[in-house]
Amino acid sequence: MTPAVRLPSRPVRRLRKALVAVAAAALLAPVAGCGSSGGDGGVPRPDHVVVVVEENRGYEDVIGSPEAPFINELARKGANLTQFFAITHPSQPNYLALFSGSTQGVDDDCPNEFSSRNLASRLIQDGLTFTGYAESLPRTGFEGCTSGPYVRRHAPWVNFTNLPASVNRPWTDFPEDFSQLPDVSFVVPNLDNDMHDGGVERADAWLRENLGDYAEWAMTNNSLLVVTWDEDEGGEDEDNRIPTVVVGERVEPGDHDQPNNLYGLLRTLLDAYGLDPLGHSAEAEPLDIWKGDG
Repeated sequence: MTPAVRLPSRPVRRLRKALVAVAAAALLAPVAGCGSSGGDGGVPRPDHVVVVVEENRGYEDVIGSPEAPFINELARKGANLTQFFAITHPSQPNYLALFSGSTQGVDDDCPNEFSSRNLASRLIQDGLTFTGYAESLPRTGFEGCTSGPYVRRHAPWVNFTNLPASVNRPWTDFPEDFSQLPDVSFVVPNLDNDMHDGGVERADAWLRENLGDYAEWAMTNNSLLVVTWDEDEGGEDEDNRIPTVVVGERVEPGDHDQPNNLYGLLRTLLDAYGLDPLGHSAEAEPLDIWKGDG
């Protein structure tokens, strides 16, 4: 006769199942400190993000242009978004869309005041930091519509009453030690240096001189530089496709043809820090431009 097989007792079988379940959970759980990510969409969480907004140029006016050698250098080192679009015309609604997920129903008037949620208010609410740096802003917290080549309509954070005046700072306050930057910064050059009045070549040179070092630093310090535009030039044959380049340590270099827009860029920033979408950014996909080892 074949000897009877003795099965483990019920308590022992339960213990074994429990141990297998614990082991499986351990294998599936993320390892602390390895490739931390923000919220939804697999967007990695950077230590710092600097977003620069330029003016009134379509994609083909900049990408491939000999007048923009630095921007094209960034496009080769980082992600060049080949199918990226503004929301509307004229300028100001696009800045507001990128900052708050809504054009807020405005045209190009100034001043405006809003109390709705926005990128900076959500960051601050979660204990994170934001600063907007505007070239030619005469002083911290200035609320005037113009000052020389500075214009408030290109600095959307000034319009939100739920933000402290201290987030509105002159470009000269941008730290030389990049590790001291806020979590997220916006940079708006003045009208002479943002392609509005001064042209592509001048704006490209300003970017190289003022943010070239940060671009190099970001590529080895888990940070991002985003250079985008508010809108194209608005001609009848234009489709509001704008240049947008993202440079950083965890960015996959090359051309990226995922269709997206300024709402998608906002969604990306919010996802990176685990924050809920704002306004129309909830309808957009985050940028899919990240290295696979994140």
